[in-house]
Amino acid sequence: MVVLMATKRNVVFANEEIYHVFNRGVERRSLFGGVREYQRFVDTLWFYRFINLPTRLSGFFSLPTAGRQACAAKLRKEHQVSVALLAYCLMPNHFHLVVKQQGDQGISTFLANISNSYTKYFNTKHKRVGSLLQGPFKAVHMESDEQFLHVVRYVHLNPVTSFIIRLEELDDYPWSSHPEYLGAVTEGICERSLVEHEFPTRKTYTQFMYDQAAYTKTLASIGHLIIERAENREQE
Repeated sequence: MVVLMATKRNVVFANEEIYHVFNRGVERRSLFGGVREYQRFVDTLWFYRFINLPTRLSGFFSLPTAGRQACAAKLRKEHQVSVALLAYCLMPNHFHLVVKQQGDQGISTFLANISNSYTKYFNTKHKRVGSLLQGPFKAVHMESDEQFLHVVRYVHLNPVTSFIIRLEELDDYPWSSHPEYLGAVTEGICERSLVEHEFPTRKTYTQFMYDQAAYTKTLASIGHLIIERAENREQE
């Protein structure tokens, strides 16, 4: 059994508030060894948003195709979510999520479920034991609409600022919600209305993303400050 470590937090998770949450692999190790593992984590994000789940994700995948489709349709139609996933980006050794808490303990429960589920999957596949993530996840509360939009941009540009891909490859990076906002994904996993309210057309969204792209080093520095700020709060 994999248990997510508990910790005293100075960040209070309130319903209807937005947070940037992130974590990295223990000892900065890789979290994703290939396409299947990236996709498994995306599936985990999608599945564990819902509350009162009828089965674990492993049970969901053990269903025949028709059964999975029926279960997925029922979840979308009948089950409430603990968090609204607004943006995400998966990197080789860490991940970023922007989430809005929809119910009491929603974020903590969501992160515990995805961390435990993915760690168990990864450890079974790679025949390893122990923690996969570097302790408790970090979180920063979004205090304004402007901060929220800039963090979404930071999250989506992370593969560029971290020199994983070139800027011209960003639109095709499959492991973030950026393609969802471009309309390139038929059925995404994000609630996009809050961002799309500020950018009513894909052109205005794209301009916002790429106008700052020339300052990738600056954004990277901002990212380090965000992480350091959260880590310092956890240690207080």
